[in-house]
Amino acid sequence: MVRALFEGVRILDFTWAYVGPVAVKYLADQGAEVIHVESSTRPDPIRAAPPFKDGIPGINRSAYPACFNNNKYSLALNLKHPRAKEILERLINWADIVAESFAPGAMARLGISYDNLVKIKPDIIMYSTCQQGQTGRHSKIAALGTQLVALSGFTQLTGWPDRDPTGPFGPYPDTIAPPIGAAAIAAALDYRRRTGRGIHIDLSQYEAAINFLAPVILDYTVNKRIQRAQGNHCPYAAPHGIFPCKGEDRWCAIAVFTDEEWQALYEAMGNPQWVRRREFATLLQRKKNEDELEQQLARWTINYTAEEIMYKLQGVGVPAGVVEKAEDVQNDPQLAHRHYFWQLEHSEIGKHNYEGPPFRLSKTPAELNRAGPCLGQDTEYVCRNILGISEELFSRLSADGVFE
Repeated sequence: MVRALFEGVRILDFTWAYVGPVAVKYLADQGAEVIHVESSTRPDPIRAAPPFKDGIPGINRSAYPACFNNNKYSLALNLKHPRAKEILERLINWADIVAESFAPGAMARLGISYDNLVKIKPDIIMYSTCQQGQTGRHSKIAALGTQLVALSGFTQLTGWPDRDPTGPFGPYPDTIAPPIGAAAIAAALDYRRRTGRGIHIDLSQYEAAINFLAPVILDYTVNKRIQRAQGNHCPYAAPHGIFPCKGEDRWCAIAVFTDEEWQALYEAMGNPQWVRRREFATLLQRKKNEDELEQQLARWTINYTAEEIMYKLQGVGVPAGVVEKAEDVQNDPQLAHRHYFWQLEHSEIGKHNYEGPPFRLSKTPAELNRAGPCLGQDTEYVCRNILGISEELFSRLSADGVFE
């Protein structure tokens, strides 16, 4: 039987919210053994975030922690308890990697800084991720991904040129950092394999997000030009936008960059008379008359479903895609073919879909075999079966309030 890619790798996971847990989840889905340390006195705030199963709030009923922490064990531990150190030392000696996503300094205050970790286990790898990195004058500024959207520059570019900035949906940089974090951890494991030494990874989510705005930054660096919001338009394409289709709130995105794509588009529309006007003959002319161009195109798309438009245009080489809702994504035939969603049984909220990894490894495919755990669900199993703590000691520590 082929070993999973990260089989044998052990991760002690102190992360919370989104970025940290999802980065570790990538490795868990590929075989890493992960113990996720949590607290009931100060639970992960994302456990209190909707959507909740059946609309009923509860610390174990949010879809977020369930989907971000599948394939992990949950250990509820009071890190501020005087005897927690006994468990922590066992966990650190067990682990290859310690992951955390708190504000800079939080781990040090708990006595779990990188300097302290290497005293216990010299080859340990520590993965730290926060908003603006572990050092510098802004490192301790509190923020979430929603504020980082603005700081990184995305809000400046999203919206309409004659209106206030709107920003992309949600904490967009939170979706950028996890795969970069997972790749950094994989690189650290390779470094340790070659040198026998551990390392401290300091991932700034701010810096990770800026990578996705490289063209905008280069444009300013070279031309001193500051790009502004331009709706759905693109400087190098016309039409380039979202167009209404048959049905309630149904849309299709269409982008035309080349003369060949423009010709294929108007032939797919049946060569209407308006496309032959000189105002639409070249890309530059279409850009000058873009509003009218989009109005004309919308009069055609509204007669078809979004799926019909997509398949018709894709069939002749014009980039087009349905604007899918969550229901569409769940039922997407391509995602079904790729087995993107995995149905797992959660101990409190029952069966529901979990997202698989966005990549496939031909020889070691991912396996999602456990739903995200309830808070502290695996505390006894971790202590007794993984750490080898005796039943008597576990009972004493439990009675003393070490476990929450």
